[in-house]
Amino acid sequence: MSNTTPFGYPIPAARRVSPLRQRMIEDMRVRNFAPNTQDSYLRQVSLFARHFAKSPEQLGPEEIRAYQIYLTEVKKVSVGTRIVAVSALRFLYAVTLQRDWSVQFIPAPKKDDRLPVILSPQEVLQVLQAAPSFTHHVIFSTMYGTGMRVSEAVHLRAADIDSQRMMIRIELSKGHKGRDVQLSPKLLELLRCYWRRVRPGEWMFPGQNPDQPLGREAVGDAVARASQHAGLKKHTSPHSFRHYAASRNMPRNQNERGSGARTMWGGPRTLTSRCGIVRKLNQSCFRNASSSSSG
Repeated sequence: MSNTTPFGYPIPAARRVSPLRQRMIEDMRVRNFAPNTQDSYLRQVSLFARHFAKSPEQLGPEEIRAYQIYLTEVKKVSVGTRIVAVSALRFLYAVTLQRDWSVQFIPAPKKDDRLPVILSPQEVLQVLQAAPSFTHHVIFSTMYGTGMRVSEAVHLRAADIDSQRMMIRIELSKGHKGRDVQLSPKLLELLRCYWRRVRPGEWMFPGQNPDQPLGREAVGDAVARASQHAGLKKHTSPHSFRHYAASRNMPRNQNERGSGARTMWGGPRTLTSRCGIVRKLNQSCFRNASSSSSG
């Protein structure tokens, strides 16, 4: 029997799931936690257990306190990561293990109230131009032009693109809420050019395994490389495109607040300005794609 898939990728060995891990998975599923939340919680609990080389069932408040100090002073992880770790441990001990001391002995760090890093139009253009590949350029442009989260962009399907209504449908996004985002003519043209060149399957942006979408981490690495290549000094991440989209659509006066024509990610003015910044770059990409196809 072959140990590879029809695409030549190795089949991972079956992983034995402990009863505690399985129970925690079930507890999260019956509460309809998002897949990303489940993965994050399981990862944090696994890191906690590996730190002490013991099952969480054998660990208590003192070990949790020591682990929080370790994350803060030794690993120096971000506040966001520590908050996720706290949430995961609280769920494990309060829900799955049903320990009545869990919340009071697992304090959450105060979240930093920092302003987001906002890129200028020129900086956005530089990052788009420095994208490692045509596929990455299209993903960057999609996030930039619609305000999508990176997890939403990588899970985009061709069927989600409604060229008649000029909308992109996002199914079950953050908070299990679906929504529509406006699709500009230039982004539609770019997506069509990409589809003709790549001919993707189920996912518009497949990963190494064509049956799976490209990972969020891969997009994050590509944005970091593009930012470095462009010589940007700002900390840039995929979410920077979302912040930029929001900043471009802030209401200019009281009359614009609450206007249905100007949704969170794109009234006509913002779509026009977004299209303008990538028009020159898209024309270059179309020429490159055409020459590659003809060659």
